[in-house]
Amino acid sequence: MPSRSIVVVSGGLSQPSSTRMLADRLAEATVADLAARGLDAVLEVVELRGLAHDVVDMTLTGYARPELAAAQSALAGADGVIAVTPVFAASYAGLFKSFVDVLEPGTLDGTPVLLGATGGTPRHSLALDHALRPLFAYLRADVAPTAVFAATDDWADAGTDDVQPLPARVRRAAAELAQRVAAREPVARGGLYDSVPSFEDLLGGA
Repeated sequence: MPSRSIVVVSGGLSQPSSTRMLADRLAEATVADLAARGLDAVLEVVELRGLAHDVVDMTLTGYARPELAAAQSALAGADGVIAVTPVFAASYAGLFKSFVDVLEPGTLDGTPVLLGATGGTPRHSLALDHALRPLFAYLRADVAPTAVFAATDDWADAGTDDVQPLPARVRRAAAELAQRVAAREPVARGGLYDSVPSFEDLLGGA
C-alpha cells in the first residue's frame, strides 16, 4: 500500500495534555480516512514540550541540536501536518510560535495542514481564525478549511455526535486533510535540513 508521512505537532505544556489528546484524535481520524483511500500513513509526533530548551538555544545561536533538527527535517519531508496548540492570552502558545520561528523558510510551502487548538472555554476558539490561520497562510501552507477547537467541556461525552459535535468536526477536518494529502504527489524524503550542521558538530563535539 502506498504510504504518506503525517507529522503531528503538539504544543501542549502539561502531561497529560488535552492538546496532545486532540492531536491524537485528529491523527487517528486522518489515518483512518487515508486508509479508506488506499493509502498507508506513517505517523511521527513532535512534542514541543521536550524541545523547549533546544528551541530557545536555536533562537539565540541559530543552530539546532539533533532532536530539534530531526523534528525540523520531519516537517520538511511531511506529506501532511497536524498542528495543535493550547490557547493563551487569545493566541497560540509562545513555545508553539517559537518553534515555528526557527523553521527554515519554505519548510511548509504547499504542505497540507490541519489546525487545532485547545482552551478552557469556547470563546478562545476565535484564536484559530485570527491567529493560527494567518500564521500558516504566511508560511504558505495549504490549510484545511475546517479547524478544530476543543474546550474543557467538549471532552465530556465526546464519543457521541448526538451529545456534542467534537467527534464529527474531527472527522470532517481529518477528511479534508486526507483529501489534500492524497491529491498530491508524495514528498521526496530528505528536506531542507539535511545539510545543516548541528551546534555540536560545529564545536567539534566539545
